[in-house]
Amino acid sequence: MPSLSEETHGAVKMLQPGATIGIIGGGQLGRMMALSAKYMGFRIGVLDPTPDCPTAQVADFQVVGEYDDKTAIHDLAEKSDVLTYEFENVDAESIDEVRHLVAAPQGTDLLRVTQDRIHEKTFINRHGIETAPWREVNTFEELDAAIDDLHSPCVLKTRSGGYDGHGQHVLRNDSDLEKIRARGDRGGGFPPSILEGFVDFAFEASILVSGNGDDYQTFPIVRNIHRDNILHLTLAPADVDEQVARTAHELALELARGFKLAGTLAIELFVKADGTVIVNELAPRPHNSGHYTIEACDFDQFDMHVLGIAGWNLPTPRLLSPAVMVNVLGQHIAPTQAVEPMHPEWHVHDYGKAEAKFNRKMGHITVLCENPRDAAQSLEQTGCWDC
Repeated sequence: MPSLSEETHGAVKMLQPGATIGIIGGGQLGRMMALSAKYMGFRIGVLDPTPDCPTAQVADFQVVGEYDDKTAIHDLAEKSDVLTYEFENVDAESIDEVRHLVAAPQGTDLLRVTQDRIHEKTFINRHGIETAPWREVNTFEELDAAIDDLHSPCVLKTRSGGYDGHGQHVLRNDSDLEKIRARGDRGGGFPPSILEGFVDFAFEASILVSGNGDDYQTFPIVRNIHRDNILHLTLAPADVDEQVARTAHELALELARGFKLAGTLAIELFVKADGTVIVNELAPRPHNSGHYTIEACDFDQFDMHVLGIAGWNLPTPRLLSPAVMVNVLGQHIAPTQAVEPMHPEWHVHDYGKAEAKFNRKMGHITVLCENPRDAAQSLEQTGCWDC
């Protein structure tokens, strides 16, 4: 990916306050990105199909349109100095088509890689970094051969699309495989897919790295706990030995250099009992597991993203306090709001979404603490997350 200076052929080395950053996608990540940018003096435009979306509530203007609406993207580009995005399922070609109008410091190479799990795994492996064993599968015959090779249990994922467990199927036995076949028999076909061998991990983790195209900085490795394939808790920092932390730091820098990263990249990890660190997936943007940085670090993941795409020099973010972050889903709104007044230690973030739905991310809470495990236990003991 080019730096801002490279993207503009040297015309703009650093974005100045008062310039406009256009964000494709108006959810909570765009909202927190916009808030960070506003503190720095930038104006914000957002493209999203929902009027008064979370990002629009804190932006200077909104272009209402679908994420693949080329006319809408062109409109946002004409009104912006720099384009960025809050999630990876945007049309890379549409961004390329407006780069004569607006700088896109992140480029589209990283976007295209992370939109395709085959390309993503290939890129990671080519940089000498371990992933789960995998095979490309496009037919039922190829799936059978891949299962024979990788053995059960294994995970079948669509090649593109899907998040929070969508588009994924764990295959443990013949019964699970028959469900996939039955779906094909009902006309579902067999979408281009990837089969991944099962990783016997001790826990899931992630690490954030930010760059400006030339310089790269990482945040601490954190431990993540999921429920129903949705992130539930993040404990920062992860309680790991120095070698695991160093391995995560080094692989993050290796991937950032490989992409010439501008902005923030999240790297989802598996950590095995023997300390082996394996990359699961990449997210070319700020990440749910990085929300703790807003209170716990001197520069958070959104600050670093904005600084990176603006071409500014990057600080080395410091962890000021251990922390735990818990997601607030639709079913958690009522119980958390009922007890929030009794918990002054809670840093509450409401995303401003119009409708609370089951398993929809509506906000998060961060607690600064001495021991993240104890703080997580205290959160669970409130009963707010039992539903």
